[in-house]
Amino acid sequence: MTARLNSAQPYVLALFRIVIGLLFFCHGASKLFGVLGGADGQGGTVSAGTWPGWYAAVIELVGGALVMLGLGTRVAAFIASGAMAYAYFKVHQPGALWPIQNGGEAAALYCWAMFLLIFTGSGALGLDRLFAGRSTTAGKPAGERSPVTA
Repeated sequence: MTARLNSAQPYVLALFRIVIGLLFFCHGASKLFGVLGGADGQGGTVSAGTWPGWYAAVIELVGGALVMLGLGTRVAAFIASGAMAYAYFKVHQPGALWPIQNGGEAAALYCWAMFLLIFTGSGALGLDRLFAGRSTTAGKPAGERSPVTA
């Protein structure tokens, strides 16, 4: 049973990355373009250049797309995790201690999910792995290749 679960790990990590990236992308798209309910739930958008909302939305849109595609996963996840930590501690946490009280659940969860992706990389289905395979694993025997490459 353990061997079967271990063999699925790169694909499960890839699925995790894709879902987190898609949801993060949707947050950014809603704030920037007013889709999916918009920034205020009524189709509104954040004003261009406003701090920190507009910048957070750009990081969510671009970072979410990169994470979803598995392209520059570790760097995108690092920036996204930092942005969500900032969002939690500067925007949400001053209102109350616990995320459930201050509305910061999404920021906290995205922060930790992206933090995990910094260390796991893109998994089996990311573009990072495709490009890394061309430059670093070419010519290596199959036994020397890592099953999870980012």
